Amino acid sequence: MTGTTPRPEPAYVAVDWGTSSFRLWLVGRDGGVIAERRSGEGMTSAARSGFAAVLASHLTAISAPAGLPVLICGMAGARQGWIEAGYLDTPAALADIPAAAVRIPGVEADIRILPGLAQRDAMAPDVMRGEETQLLGAAGALGGGDHLVCMPGTHSKWVRLSGGRVEGFSSFMTGELFEAIAGHTILSHAIADAGAVSGDNAAFRAAVARMVERPALATSQLFSVRAGSLIAGLSPDDAKARLSGTLIGLEIAGALSLVAEGTPVALVVSGGLGVLYTAALAAAGIAPTLIDADTAVRNGLAAGARALWSL
Repeated sequence: MTGTTPRPEPAYVAVDWGTSSFRLWLVGRDGGVIAERRSGEGMTSAARSGFAAVLASHLTAISAPAGLPVLICGMAGARQGWIEAGYLDTPAALADIPAAAVRIPGVEADIRILPGLAQRDAMAPDVMRGEETQLLGAAGALGGGDHLVCMPGTHSKWVRLSGGRVEGFSSFMTGELFEAIAGHTILSHAIADAGAVSGDNAAFRAAVARMVERPALATSQLFSVRAGSLIAGLSPDDAKARLSGTLIGLEIAGALSLVAEGTPVALVVSGGLGVLYTAALAAAGIAPTLIDADTAVRNGLAAGARALWSL
């Protein structure tokens, strides 16, 4: 006679709610993931259908017990989200993030949204929402001391950590600039029909290295993509790789200029973008500590849940 393994006792629900994505985990008292849900019901979609309704549908799908506490990070806490969760001002201790979570009013369950981080510097104002939870989850793997943490994306974040405190951070519009330049400038002709950029591409690595060494030449290097395709036999694949390497290299140069030479770099990322940024950092002479972004956000939500509900 065989029996079934009893389901672990659920402790809380963790949600990463982005602009266009939704990820939910039902977490047990032992810290293990009991069930997981993913969908495209991000902030933009949920704002139309209702945040409470979206969350309830996923909780029903995994048979989550009624009244279970829920901790959310990401764009659900934006001004256009479920309820605005505001920002903690930097410098800020990562350990202070959970206590600043905002509770959803008018619902029976204890549902809270973590705040973002804000840098209120007149010359370099900046904000992040969602990445702060990844930082909270990544901090355990980094330990103490100073670190420069890179979180690539459409708007990459580079965070200056010191002893568990966010001293400052900088956002780089690299991904958005790449799409704009590739699709709406004269360089579009040079990269027509090109495939995906590979970190192994020599043109990509050379462009990164050149920008780290000579970032002031960025706009000239960009035009070389066009000129190279006209007179130097630069293929569409290599042209696209040079464009990507120039923009990512410029990003790396900017981030490195804000910290002391030799500051350890950590890369918090998942998927193909991680491979590309690892190759870019290698071209810049940097071997980063690699931290999986999905694991980091789950660990950050877990740290927040433990702090809020003594789990």
